[in-house]
Amino acid sequence: MADLHLLSPGGFRATGVYAGIKTKHAPDIGLLVCDRRASAAAAFTTNKVFAAPVKVGREHVADGRLSAIVVNAGNANACTGKQGEKDARRMCALAAQIAGCEATDVLPSSTGIIGHALPMQKVEAGILDCGNYLGNSMEHALLFADAILTTDLKRKAAAVEFKVGRDLVTIAGVCKGSGMIGPRLAVSGGGKSSGRGLKGHHATMLAYLTTDAAIASGPLRQLLGKACERSFNTVTVDDHASTNDTAAILASGNSPAKFNSARAMKALAEALDEVCQALAYQIAADGEGATKVVIIRVKGAATEAAARTMARAIANSVLVKCAMNGSDPNWGRIVSAAGMAGVPFNPDRCSLSLSGTTVFRNGQPVTFDAEKVSVELAKNEVVAELACRDGKSEATVWTCDLSKDYVTINADYHT
Repeated sequence: MADLHLLSPGGFRATGVYAGIKTKHAPDIGLLVCDRRASAAAAFTTNKVFAAPVKVGREHVADGRLSAIVVNAGNANACTGKQGEKDARRMCALAAQIAGCEATDVLPSSTGIIGHALPMQKVEAGILDCGNYLGNSMEHALLFADAILTTDLKRKAAAVEFKVGRDLVTIAGVCKGSGMIGPRLAVSGGGKSSGRGLKGHHATMLAYLTTDAAIASGPLRQLLGKACERSFNTVTVDDHASTNDTAAILASGNSPAKFNSARAMKALAEALDEVCQALAYQIAADGEGATKVVIIRVKGAATEAAARTMARAIANSVLVKCAMNGSDPNWGRIVSAAGMAGVPFNPDRCSLSLSGTTVFRNGQPVTFDAEKVSVELAKNEVVAELACRDGKSEATVWTCDLSKDYVTINADYHT
């Protein structure tokens, strides 16, 4: 499936251009267009401080239909007041001219630094420039994927195809995210919360998904909500929910496959989960300053909520993340983090393993080869598994280690 990309599902075109918003010469305006008015769903940050494009995006996706997505990188358009909202709507209007749709059928997104007005002269020129370069090749997909990046070191993409009967269906996606990552996405249902924040670092998680499935917006919204819970909402770099976090999916309906059975819907849900989880994993792998992915698995918890809470508490522990950076099998930090998560947990019943080696069992240490485990912890992927024996529920959270580079990036950040 290596040749699949964001525009592999039929009915989509995209591109990315450099408009001069970023300080480095790289694409910073992206446009994704569906050739027909697509079924759509989107999930947004639940941070009470949310950016202008999130406010406008919630409004525009409320009817479950979209024709285009327009994105800028290098400036978050967050905490920018009425002017920020006006600028987000202007982005939609210009994108609509190119897509041949209504401005209300365009979803806007922004990512970059908080508290700065958009350089609209550059943004407007960039959006119009996108109209000259739209296409459906892999090159066009990569240009769009690059246009949404900020502190990311790598573009992030995933795609799968599956059959419903004899008909082929494709789901694809791209995302960005490296710092300010602790998404708590909720599928759009509107929201009246608001707030103001200070100027500061901003990275954001953005994810855009395409599919040629012919599916109504109602079921699509349910599928996206469940997929987000099992993917983007279970990745954390610094547990900071951004003002701009967004995940959106457009369904062109170009595939003749019929989703009129539980089996077909299950196949669609599994494919969407696979793409979203692959993207979430890539975010953890590209965390700011990260040298490794750290997978936290909690099994045998009393409830799924308890498992998720413990896994997230371990993943977000600064002490645990520092130990992972040093490949130090300091397992006490992990058990301690689980114990302070505020959910049922009995250390006398649990066991902990690090990359396959048991280091703690039933409230006591287990003799192990610390040097050997340290070698395992130095690899690109580390797994910490906590078995609680309190029930049958489990949860997984993806995170990364905490390095000196993370501090440097976030102390000196500018776009």
